[in-house]
Amino acid sequence: MKVPNSFYNWLSLTGFVIGINSLILMLFLRIITLFYKNPYSSVNIYIYVILPFSLISGLVLILTGMFIRMRRRKKGEKTERTLPVIDFNERADRVLIAKLFMLVLIFLVASVIGSFEANRYTNSSEFCGTLCHTVMEPEYSTYLTSSHARVPCLGCHAGFKAGWYAQSRLSLLKMVYSYFSKGYSIPIPGTTETMRPERKACEGCHWPQKFYTRKLVNIVRYMADSANTEWNISLMLKVGPKKTSNGLKEGIHWHINPDTKIEYITTDPEREIILWIRYTNLKTGNVKVFTDPGLVSARNAKTTGHPRTMDCMDCHNRPSHLFKTASDYIDQAMSSGMIPPELPYIKKAAMAALKDPYNSVATAMGGIRSSITDFYSLRHHTLWMEKKAMIEAAIRNIQQEYSKNNFPAMKVDGYTHPNHISHFETDGCFRCHSGNYRTSSGEVISSDCNLCHTIIEQGTSGKPGFTMQRDSLVFVHPTKLKDGTEIKRCSGCHRTI
Repeated sequence: MKVPNSFYNWLSLTGFVIGINSLILMLFLRIITLFYKNPYSSVNIYIYVILPFSLISGLVLILTGMFIRMRRRKKGEKTERTLPVIDFNERADRVLIAKLFMLVLIFLVASVIGSFEANRYTNSSEFCGTLCHTVMEPEYSTYLTSSHARVPCLGCHAGFKAGWYAQSRLSLLKMVYSYFSKGYSIPIPGTTETMRPERKACEGCHWPQKFYTRKLVNIVRYMADSANTEWNISLMLKVGPKKTSNGLKEGIHWHINPDTKIEYITTDPEREIILWIRYTNLKTGNVKVFTDPGLVSARNAKTTGHPRTMDCMDCHNRPSHLFKTASDYIDQAMSSGMIPPELPYIKKAAMAALKDPYNSVATAMGGIRSSITDFYSLRHHTLWMEKKAMIEAAIRNIQQEYSKNNFPAMKVDGYTHPNHISHFETDGCFRCHSGNYRTSSGEVISSDCNLCHTIIEQGTSGKPGFTMQRDSLVFVHPTKLKDGTEIKRCSGCHRTI
């Protein structure tokens, strides 16, 4: 193909070098990704975002250089003709137009495919989680092991309708700018305020009217004694009614009954402090307002705050990004056998190694190893000599569990973001069901634990206590508390352990 004389200038030649190199790199990297186990590796950001921009920049330089060269040449000619004349009767003109048409067609097809792939990649969870690796590592790591791991990030955070999708694109640009300008917060704050409404984010998959009846939950804990004594507790969780046919008339999910509206006012982003609660029966029109007399600010809450209508996210606020506390992930690892519960004192040694925070993952790995090694070699030397291989395996798995839930660079651990679905490390249900919220007539929001669950079994392995499902055992703390200690809320102690 004959190249026009106007192409021979430094600007066009520079654009040609940039463009051809970008094209070759795109093809080369695309071929490499075909051999990757995960076709959406981080190299795709170069293939579909950076290199296409470089290719287009090269083409712009080529055309700009040719245009400038032609303008300069025209200035030296004594002619009024400003546009080229194309004569389809001339074979040379027909061939030139055909070549140009083929080039434009190839470019358009490549652009459509590239744009589609670029759009798909930037919508992928991997792009959200790995573009700003250090910043988003905590959220992405916990997402990969959550119950929503197969739901793309945009499925909850943005959706694919025009309005929310456009908003997500603008938010993405803002986040990228914050990343490169170091303007992001440490730790990254929760996104409950910017999430789509729950009826669009959650109910696209979950159908409230089809919630099923009660659910049996078995929890295994281990005590920090020589035998790592196993403590079992089985709960009948009242997620729904006793009879499925009763729908949402009772049970935990009663809170989102279509005939019920619950509003509240809070002062903090994590929604831990509730100042004012209003219950409205949409069928009868009955309205009840509850406040906590102990909260001074609650007196003016109605006039100073904007009521929020309760929805799924008020309890399920960490559905995909849950960071477990040391007590949780050590107990679960022991229950699964990753950390051998038959190894004496391992629960005590693990909790001692994880008691103080570490300033980096590398420091944590070394600290965990040295703490547990010293615990056995110095205090239980016989165990150290007899079970060295078992201790070494336990250390590796404790380090692994730590790295899944603790991210010192972003100051994130199991206590950073409260999880409202429970009431162990945080107040959760007791934010409202504390027994302190009452109406002006004296009606109180109950703090009875049996509203949500009944304990049907609890105790050490082999010696549990039982009851019928319609009854409930009185909760017994697995370890002896200090004299005078009264159990009110689990979070009073467990949030600081």
